[in-house]
Amino acid sequence: MSDHEKDIDQETGVETTGHEWDGIKELNNPLPRWWLWTLYLCIAWGIWYVIAYPAWPMIKGATEGYLGYSTRANVAAEIEAVNEANADLRAALTEVDLTTLTQNEELNRFAVAGGAAVFRTNCSQCHGSGAAGAKGYPNLLDDDWIWGGAIEDIAYTVNHGIRNETDPDAHWSQMPAFGEILEAAEIDQVVEHVISLSSTEFDATLATAGAVIFEEQCSACHGVDGKGGREVGAPNLADAIWLYGGDKDTIKQSVIYSRFGVMPAWGPRLSKSDVNAVAAYVHQLGGGE
Repeated sequence: MSDHEKDIDQETGVETTGHEWDGIKELNNPLPRWWLWTLYLCIAWGIWYVIAYPAWPMIKGATEGYLGYSTRANVAAEIEAVNEANADLRAALTEVDLTTLTQNEELNRFAVAGGAAVFRTNCSQCHGSGAAGAKGYPNLLDDDWIWGGAIEDIAYTVNHGIRNETDPDAHWSQMPAFGEILEAAEIDQVVEHVISLSSTEFDATLATAGAVIFEEQCSACHGVDGKGGREVGAPNLADAIWLYGGDKDTIKQSVIYSRFGVMPAWGPRLSKSDVNAVAAYVHQLGGGE
């Protein structure tokens, strides 16, 4: 468009773009110089950045950039620096007699802090972030320990696991499925007896008959009094602490089908110091014996 054909706004004396909406014309004001230079600088900076730093995704990874910068490498270096600073403590934690750990205040503090990190990373998915457990996953805050709650017992359990098929030294026990052994009426009776061990609300007639069946079928593992036995991994049925639930229907399901919870062996995955650390952390939560 030639100069004599330009559309000049009469109010401002500024050229318009030629666009008009409902009588309102768009002025063709140039962008401020500072804005343009800022844009050009940003473009130049962006070009430099994608050359200098890892940026473009490729088939086997991103372009590395001529600066060779890597956040992963920085984190790895920081971790290595921390590990070097704590090398003596980690070595001591590897060799320590756990029963005397609390006598070394510095080492015990280091173990508990490190064990908390190990727990949150590897154990909280099942036992919960606060270690209170869930249905089928033991509460580590109470005093109900099937395999022992002393610190060395906890370390053994963490190291070897429970009923897994990867560690020959794993804790092992297996409850029969009594649905294949007892009649339905007998199961109802033994369930009522089990309820009577920790509750006052039960059918006395059924519980009396169930006591006989319990002694014949269950007492070899759980004891005549139902208080269990750690040597065979039999839970205490008289303390009102239930891993899978203590209502009548849930206990009946346990009797009929049995339970077979599995815990992995963490020994092959964690260092000896990490195993000891998480044992120390769990033990001091309040439930450790």
